[in-house]
Amino acid sequence: MSMVSEALREDKSFAGGRRTVAGVVNSIETLEGGGFLVRRPFPKPSFSEFDPFLLLDEMGPVELAPGEAKGAPEHPHRGFETVSYLLAGDMEHKDSRGHAGRMRAGDVQWMTAGSGVIHAEMPARDFARDGGRMHAFQLWVNLPKRDKMTKPKAVIETRTPIIYLHYRIEPGGEVTQQVPGAYNAFAYVVDGEGLFGAEDERAGDGQMVLFTQDGDEVNLKNPADAKATLEVLLIAGVPLNEPVVRYGPFVMNTQAEIRQAIEDYRQGRMGGNKDKDREPSRRTSHATRPTT
Repeated sequence: MSMVSEALREDKSFAGGRRTVAGVVNSIETLEGGGFLVRRPFPKPSFSEFDPFLLLDEMGPVELAPGEAKGAPEHPHRGFETVSYLLAGDMEHKDSRGHAGRMRAGDVQWMTAGSGVIHAEMPARDFARDGGRMHAFQLWVNLPKRDKMTKPKAVIETRTPIIYLHYRIEPGGEVTQQVPGAYNAFAYVVDGEGLFGAEDERAGDGQMVLFTQDGDEVNLKNPADAKATLEVLLIAGVPLNEPVVRYGPFVMNTQAEIRQAIEDYRQGRMGGNKDKDREPSRRTSHATRPTT
């Protein structure tokens, strides 16, 4: 709850009342990293970002056989923060600035890419060998222009204030969460089907519910006749209202800054060796087939 408390202290502009639903977004399925499948409500051709958020990916839940686990080998980032949340599995992180760590079920890893870093997120050796259940999320949070070239860090330090909550609501249960009126807010349904907002809009597994900025409360409800627990991520943050120019793992404010990011990557200024021909993956800029 610490991130919620921080957010509520920093912004007291409440519009009052329960928010209505602006829309429901379906996820697409696409391959990421070393070839693992993710569900992604955004970005995709019809919906590129939800200020200040740039991407949300769900990996799994999936049961992996021995030797089947895949990760994201070395790749660069600049201009934003990544928030990784592991529900099941065992992952290791390391980057070109000397940061390293291990994530197990229930852990969160926060990385401020800032001016640029090359990092890898791979299954832990024993998990890769033995297999098991994998379920994880990654959220990209944009940095304001003044912070895009800040020093990379791998600690929880919120430069763009956000709320990030995971609810499990039993049948007949209801949650009303206070959210500052100036924040953009959305819910992502991890499992089950529920009712959202002042008008009880229905949404289910893999869908993203966008809330209108017309209140200071978000309502989540699992109907009494539901057959299963409703699992929901509730995410909200301060919109930056700045230009967004993105090229795969680089998110800046101008095309010139993107060209500079590519050049810095090739010249080894984010770590690694110089290579005038190396190209950052643009996989996160493209969506593939929709889920059914």
